Amino acid sequence: MALLTRWEPFRSLGREMARMRDEMDRLFDRWDVTAEAWPALAVSYPPVNVWEDQEFVYAEAELPGLKLEDLQITATGDDQLTIKGERKAAAPEKVEWHRQERGFGNFERALALPAAIDPAKVEARLENGVLTVKMAKSAAAKPRKIPVKAI
Repeated sequence: MALLTRWEPFRSLGREMARMRDEMDRLFDRWDVTAEAWPALAVSYPPVNVWEDQEFVYAEAELPGLKLEDLQITATGDDQLTIKGERKAAAPEKVEWHRQERGFGNFERALALPAAIDPAKVEARLENGVLTVKMAKSAAAKPRKIPVKAI
């Protein structure tokens, strides 16, 4: 006499998925994978683009709604740019918020630049909410053409 059993292919799949979820939970608990523990994974403000040509290093940052008096830019060392500021909260009275995604408060962003710069030759402008910083490369950072002598 043969014993019949019901074929349930997804029962074992459900058990395996639960086991895998438990293993992943233990892994993340062990490594403490949170935004607070890994600040590099958090969104940085302001978003910045940096590029260079032969003469200059450029940085461009999005700073909507900021005024010049709320912003401080410093070139420190030979290859670091710091952007500090405060984004003030719009505080309308007697309203009911439904969504508030824009962050407010003090911020500071320090960037390592791809080449040494001359801090005396830095220009910055804020136009339509975009900060553009143009930094002259130091003489040591600029490529030099080396003459080759034939023998």
